[in-house]
Amino acid sequence: MSISAQQPSYLAKLKQDGDFLTLTRDNEFHLQGCRFLLHNNTEVTVHDTGIIEFEPHNITNKDIVLSSAVHGNETAPIEICDELIRELITGKLTAKQRVLFIFGNPKSINIGKRFVEENLNRLFNGEHSKTGLGSNPERERAKQLEETVSDFFNRGGDSTRSRCHYDLHTAIRGSKNEKFAVYPFLHGQPWKKSQLQFLLSCGVNTVLMMKSSATTFSYYSSYVHGADAFTIELGQVKPFGENDMRRFEKTKATLKALISLESVDYGDFNADDFELFSVYRTINRTAESFSFSFADDAVNFTGFAKGDLLAIDGQTRYFAEVDGEAIIFPNADVALGQRALLTVTPMQVDSNFI
Repeated sequence: MSISAQQPSYLAKLKQDGDFLTLTRDNEFHLQGCRFLLHNNTEVTVHDTGIIEFEPHNITNKDIVLSSAVHGNETAPIEICDELIRELITGKLTAKQRVLFIFGNPKSINIGKRFVEENLNRLFNGEHSKTGLGSNPERERAKQLEETVSDFFNRGGDSTRSRCHYDLHTAIRGSKNEKFAVYPFLHGQPWKKSQLQFLLSCGVNTVLMMKSSATTFSYYSSYVHGADAFTIELGQVKPFGENDMRRFEKTKATLKALISLESVDYGDFNADDFELFSVYRTINRTAESFSFSFADDAVNFTGFAKGDLLAIDGQTRYFAEVDGEAIIFPNADVALGQRALLTVTPMQVDSNFI
């Protein structure tokens, strides 16, 4: 990031109304960086379009990344983060922890689509720079976001500090469980009950445990920086202005507490509060002719009986292999070679949770 000695023309308005989202949408690909102090001595750094950081004057113990708009048509998380940023800049909320906000894909916000050329959430963990695949704005953005997150965590200093990254999304389809989270593969490390309690405080009691590495944003922060990270699905995709924001009050209140308090007590863990699922298998689209056997409005976590047809991929047919095998993230329109469907089965809390 290049910080000019000359203050940018947008700064006075940003200080007044805190509207970083509009500033981001008006500058899809580049925004002059700047730093300024709030009245409460919080240092604010605009790194680039869609990337803004808050660092309190006092000593902190958490480094928090909150990202949204990795898919531009997933508007509820964008509106939540917009509100938090406004309240921080205008002084209605005071940060007690370092926090980095990211609006991932500004142009896709403006066109109201999941992405422009390529799915940004399939380009992390170095996928953006694999040779022979060319380049596009989304690949360049993924690289920039990785570098920004790495710099943010590394500047936090002491490795004993708490690091977290909550990547906020909404699902294409509805769900039997309106809100759910994806826990990235931890390579043998235990899952944390304390993080499940955080999710429960957000109104999320359904968690999907991944069993393999991924190219998602949350996996990058988890794998590379050891952050407590999740992809959090907050309902279904809707246009701006059509979200019932009352359904996200728990999420907003929990995120505000995370940012503005030195510590938060999320209560005692009770396994009965949660529905946990383990990935059973991944089905990729490999043929131009690809379709699902179930209806377009079949919701996430719909279960099938053993032997039920799930998908047809060219000459290959996929059948449910166990009773209760349930679908997650079905999308028949993905690019060839990409994931079209996850299937999951229920799991219980065991010795892999601490």
